[in-house]
Amino acid sequence: MSDKKRPPTASKQQLHPRNKHLRPYDFDQLKETNPALSSFVKPNKFGNDSINFFDPLAVKALNKALLKQYYGIDYWDIPDGYLCPPIPGRADYIHYLADLLYPEKSSPATKAYFNEKIKCLDIGVGANCVYPIIGSSEYGWSFIGSDVDQVAIEHAQSIVENNKRLQSKVTLRLQPNTDRLLQGILLENERVELVLCNPPFHASAQEAQAANQRKQANLKGKPKAKPHLNFGGQSNELWYPGGEKQFLSNLIQESKAFATSCFWFTSLVSKEAHLKFLYQTLEKIGPTAVKTIPMAQGNKTSRILAWTFLTAKQRKAWEAYLSL
Repeated sequence: MSDKKRPPTASKQQLHPRNKHLRPYDFDQLKETNPALSSFVKPNKFGNDSINFFDPLAVKALNKALLKQYYGIDYWDIPDGYLCPPIPGRADYIHYLADLLYPEKSSPATKAYFNEKIKCLDIGVGANCVYPIIGSSEYGWSFIGSDVDQVAIEHAQSIVENNKRLQSKVTLRLQPNTDRLLQGILLENERVELVLCNPPFHASAQEAQAANQRKQANLKGKPKAKPHLNFGGQSNELWYPGGEKQFLSNLIQESKAFATSCFWFTSLVSKEAHLKFLYQTLEKIGPTAVKTIPMAQGNKTSRILAWTFLTAKQRKAWEAYLSL
């Protein structure tokens, strides 16, 4: 190994212990999995094979390889301009949710958490359908995927239809009311063990563009006049009136009406400064338990906010059903 080679990055070292992406990418293997990736792989300044993570086509080719190699997805594609998410971070959310459902377990084996009875609602599934792909592959979970974007639903449906193992695991539903997150999606008497969500970060298109320009300036050392989003993203994926704070406030308030329809409501929270407000919002509607689960990838920190309205007796009954 060359002296210029560096050890695994902090982002890999800080991933969840069951995350399949703990080690640096094996680009030789990934190129075999997806030959189209080959044209994007070049040595970086340390002499290691890598891709230009500012190139959306390169990121998309990498995702195709990762999803096929690690999660058995033969067909995966998204339309131009739609969110192309980083797979390791998405997998982390899923693994921490398994821990949330089974807090008494500490097994390093993914199969110890496998349970095909578990059903999840992914709010904002997107055209990429990544959370259902990972959750169904790793733990046997089934998913309802909702989105306000008809094009996103159609492309996610194409992914499901072209991967046989997803067909019995994923149901996609268009949310016709952009002011609602749960209502109109969860049916009467329908229950899910988990609600998960990666909410829009920003309050407007201008805020999203400015944030991306700052990110590129920090990484490249100089700003770009017209930056592009390397991971893409449509308006509903990147911004929401009032931003992440308002989106999550709406989700929390709406969740009360579905108190017995879900075991754990959860969402990623990108901005730590929002937590105080979100705790106050939760306190007003009276959940029986609230948890904050930290996540980290290198310099990027995030967290999962989780809450439930179930009493101890209701939780035990639900857990008993899952263990049958």
